[in-house]
Amino acid sequence: MEATSLPTIEPNATAGVDVSPYDAVLLLSFGGPERPEDVVPFLENVTKGRGIPPERLVEVGQHYFGFGGKSPINDQNRALLAALRAELDAAGIGVPLYWGNRNWEPYLTDVLAQMAADGITRAAVLTTSAYSSYSSCRQYRENLADAVAAVPGAPRLDRLRQYFNHPGFVEANADALVEALHGLPEPERARARLVFVTHSIPEQMAQASGDPAQPRAYERQHRSLVDELVARVAERTGNTHGADLVYCSRSGSPHVPWLEPDVNDHLEALQEGGTTAVVLAPIGFVSDHMEVVYDLDTEALATAGRLGLLATRAATAGVAPAFVAGLKDLLVERAAAERGEPVVRAAVGSEPAWPDLCPVGCCANARGDRPALCGQ
Repeated sequence: MEATSLPTIEPNATAGVDVSPYDAVLLLSFGGPERPEDVVPFLENVTKGRGIPPERLVEVGQHYFGFGGKSPINDQNRALLAALRAELDAAGIGVPLYWGNRNWEPYLTDVLAQMAADGITRAAVLTTSAYSSYSSCRQYRENLADAVAAVPGAPRLDRLRQYFNHPGFVEANADALVEALHGLPEPERARARLVFVTHSIPEQMAQASGDPAQPRAYERQHRSLVDELVARVAERTGNTHGADLVYCSRSGSPHVPWLEPDVNDHLEALQEGGTTAVVLAPIGFVSDHMEVVYDLDTEALATAGRLGLLATRAATAGVAPAFVAGLKDLLVERAAAERGEPVVRAAVGSEPAWPDLCPVGCCANARGDRPALCGQ
């Protein structure tokens, strides 16, 4: 692929808010197949080094083939880029936006080569993951280190902090919850249980998430957001709902312990306990990609239907105005900090704002240390 063919969104703004020393923003994401013939090669990229046989990848790929062989994630990233471009333009932030993926086109290394050719010297990196774990944090930092090592003249890259408790992300999820509740009829609306869903990870990865001195950050961060959202819903609706944190998308060997309960198992338990209505809130995901449209919209809602549970699903943050404005604020905050100016790192809930630079040993790689950018 020629570097010049890669996606870049140029500014359409006059000088306004200062984001120096940054001269670009890079959106870094997971990637996904765009057509049926992409599915198995994409899954080979995702599972590289794990020794998974091709026939197993074809089996896993049925989730994608059931949706025409295309993941929603790339289109959602395009929409996020367009929304962020409009937000930055409105603030007079005239830096170009770039987009690169871990596992599919546009590949991160190709995008860095384009950025170097365009004369970019220092970029702020925004990942489409709000939480701390190896797969959602450190692995992206390793990807950045690999790509910089492979591209002569690559720009300096500063990753923006994890934003699970940034007011913009929180507000977008609160809005989605209230809207979903309004879609339920009374009296079920008032007594609906809020089932907060995130991606399951191996127990070992969960233990290693965050600062080694304060492990299990992945769960703490989610629970902080759950508590904040329950309180905000109560303020807006007058109802304090029961709430649970559950998991989806478990994969790998059945002998390796992963975080539980699975969302489907939990729905069974809720129905047996007398619950009649639930709202599924996918707070672990930034947008409605495959883990949402398959694991929740297809499997979990089918489970609820079989059980006779009235169920609806809240939207992800996606391109909600509060979320997009929050991403701009994260950029402005980090730029000011890099210029040596005092900043207030906005955060809500029981956890503090995540640091700009990850601590030593943060979200350790279970297979051994590898170079990673954007840490101490």
